Formats: sequence, structure tokens, C-alpha cells
Amino acid sequence: MTTAILSTAYFGPVQWYQKLHRYEEVWIEQYDTFAKQTFRNRCVIATEHGTQALTIPIEHFGPHTPTRDIRISDHGRWRSLHFNAIRSAYGESPFFEFYVDDLAPFFERKWTFLIDFNEAITNTMSQLLDIRPNMRRTTCFFEASQPAADRCFQDFREVIHPKHPIPDEEFSPQPYYQVFAAKNGFQSNLSILDLLMNEGNESIFYL
Repeated sequence: MTTAILSTAYFGPVQWYQKLHRYEEVWIEQYDTFAKQTFRNRCVIATEHGTQALTIPIEHFGPHTPTRDIRISDHGRWRSLHFNAIRSAYGESPFFEFYVDDLAPFFERKWTFLIDFNEAITNTMSQLLDIRPNMRRTTCFFEASQPAADRCFQDFREVIHPKHPIPDEEFSPQPYYQVFAAKNGFQSNLSILDLLMNEGNESIFYL
């Protein structure tokens, strides 16, 4: 069985969902030390003016707080700001009206823990993409100190990163229709929202 280890992700990028789709088993790491400026609490969408990062504010945490204990903050009306940004970015996309009702609950209801929120999003996105991942959370921290060739799993926890991605031979982003491509060019590996809103039920062919 092929196994992948992923960090949790907020409307994760296309690359993240590719692993969810292609691996027979996927473990979501919940015992890692939470790090800022990662896909754990941010996603990147395409707007008329280029890409835009949407970041979930989180409650204050200590230097060694595991991801499973990270709590979502209600600071700054972020839910309405994120939903309005998504609506502005994708309101004219081919499939926005088909999926907007599936997205709305994530910006109406409050979740306490980030990992629960992300898991709920992932479950809904998987249904809309028509993928059926065998996904579960880790029961302890997965050590990756041994050489990659000796591991029984593929570790993508640091590979898929918004600031400092590590080369991934398995992922070669394929262009697809984007609303603002004529102005800004094709933007690769954005949030799964971008692929879904622009390609609808054809999205699975890009994973």
C-alpha cells in the first residue's frame, strides 16, 4: 500500500489534493509543532489583481503547540472577509453557482479547532471532486529522520509549502481555464477552489 503523510490544509492547493487522490492511504499529521505561514491556515486564490492569500487567524499558542490543539480566532470578521474574497474572485467562473451553497456553511458556522475545520472542508471538497481518499489522522508524530528510500511512506509535510516548496517529481501542474488568465497568465498550484470553480466535474482529471 502506498502511504502519504500530509500536513492539514485550509482549502489546500491542487498538489495537496493530488496526493489525497493518488495515494492508497493518507495520514494527516496532527502532532507536528504548528508553524505559521503554511497551508495549515492559509489558501491562495486567483483574483483580478493577481494571487491573494487568505489566512485564518488563530489564538495565541506556545512554541511547541501541536497542530491538533490550535484554536481558530474570531478576530477581524475573517469568515465574511474570506467568503467575500472568494465570491469576488470566482463569482464569474463557470462553476461558482454550482458550488457556492456547499461553501457557505464553512463561513457561517464556527469551529473551535483548526484541524476539525480543515477536515470538514477536505471531506466536502473530496465529495465535490468525486474522489474517495482513505484519510485518517496520525496517532503520534511520524518521524522522518530515516533516508527517504527506507521509509514506508512518502512525506509531503514540508514539500507542499506556500513560501519554500521542495521539488516534487510527482507533481507537474497542467494549465486549465482561469478567469483572469488573459490578464495575469496561468497561476499554478492555487487552492483547490480555483480548480473546482473553473473546471467543475472535470477537475479530477487534473489531479
